[in-house]
Amino acid sequence: MSEKVIQYLKENREALLKKLNDFLSIPSVSTDSTYKQDVEKAADFLVDYLEELNFEQVIKQKTSGHPLVYGEYNGAGSDAPTVLFYGHYDVQPVDPIEQWESDPFQPEVRDGRLYARGSSDDKGQVFMHFAVFEAYLKTEGVLPVNIKVCIEGEEEIGSENLYEILQEQKAKFQADFAVISDSGMIAKNQPTILYGLKGFTGIEITVTGPDHDLHSGMYGGAVRNPIMALSHILASMKNEDEVITVDGFYDDVEPLTQEERELIKKAPSEDFVESTGIPKTVSEKGYTPEEHTMGRPTFEVNGMYGGYQGEGTKTIIPTDATAKITCRLVPGQDPEKIQQLLEDHVYKHAPSGVTVEVKKEKLSSKAYKVAPDHPLIQKAAESYTEAFGKETVYVRMGGSIPVVEWIDAIYGMPIVLLGFGTPEDRLHSPNESFPLDSFDKGMETLVYYWRKVKEQ
Repeated sequence: MSEKVIQYLKENREALLKKLNDFLSIPSVSTDSTYKQDVEKAADFLVDYLEELNFEQVIKQKTSGHPLVYGEYNGAGSDAPTVLFYGHYDVQPVDPIEQWESDPFQPEVRDGRLYARGSSDDKGQVFMHFAVFEAYLKTEGVLPVNIKVCIEGEEEIGSENLYEILQEQKAKFQADFAVISDSGMIAKNQPTILYGLKGFTGIEITVTGPDHDLHSGMYGGAVRNPIMALSHILASMKNEDEVITVDGFYDDVEPLTQEERELIKKAPSEDFVESTGIPKTVSEKGYTPEEHTMGRPTFEVNGMYGGYQGEGTKTIIPTDATAKITCRLVPGQDPEKIQQLLEDHVYKHAPSGVTVEVKKEKLSSKAYKVAPDHPLIQKAAESYTEAFGKETVYVRMGGSIPVVEWIDAIYGMPIVLLGFGTPEDRLHSPNESFPLDSFDKGMETLVYYWRKVKEQ
């Protein structure tokens, strides 16, 4: 039954790519008000496409920022499941523009890749779903499942309005499960089930000493140096075995099971030494680098500044020093509790002679995990394997997607992460691209998946 749909995608590939290129040509940069009209134009593109497909209740919902695109398809019947499909149409800025080999908003194919801002994150992957909807409707006249489409324009700026909308309009977005294609595979043409994401939280520590910079010769030995004080605090928070030494940090951590460790071991892995240029990998004692990045919490200093930064020497004791810290969390950990534990530790270990201030990161989220043997996940794995001709592997990701945790918390529905990007896509960087292999085989995967879900 799926052959007609896949044949349509093959026969209309060039027309679909042209339509995708039109979408990618719209500079929908959400963080820059200069592009406000272009963000609206990208939303209009999706509204027009949904109306062309005869979706119902298609709206461009206004927010205090950029609009959210919504539409429904109910033609599969009451016995078919209803799926909430989430994605985003906004993109990152293109800076530094001089590092692009082609115009970021004039899509170009080179060596089997489509180069453009948003080609992988997330316009290309959103478009693939729309194209599959089109293929089903043009060949069979009906989709296998009912669909609720939720495509926002603020993901790249923290989804500023989405949480409130999802909470206030629960009935509107309620579904049997959700599908999100805003992630990737661990290698090109390696079908990958992403069954878990880490949570996220952080703090900023500022240590203040004298009310102005001091001559280090005249005051050294009498005045505590804020940079040194901050360094002592940071050194007390994680040891050389990469074990976090904040009291209570690991108390609620859901441990990695032996079954999960076997799944991680089976998945092809990035060569961290080769890809990052480091001399050697380091990870939490007792865990491999892959186990640590996927299934154990982390503590990282993302930035530290204070004192003189110019050329040569300036002999001062600086007035203050600041560090920015983030933690990736695993199932069981609560972001607010972790923030409080970090703050308590900082004040407990702050040396005398300085004052310390802790600011808590506002954008936090819990980790998400779905059982790898969940029927919806198994059908996704089968669909990947059928399309790519390769056994699907199972991984958890070290990154965070806050909307996943929000949908889980508000609706309690299973979430299937059907991503088709690759590690070479250069997300958020110059020369972002998307492999055409992923475009073709990814759409095949979706064709098979909707059919399998319908037949369950």
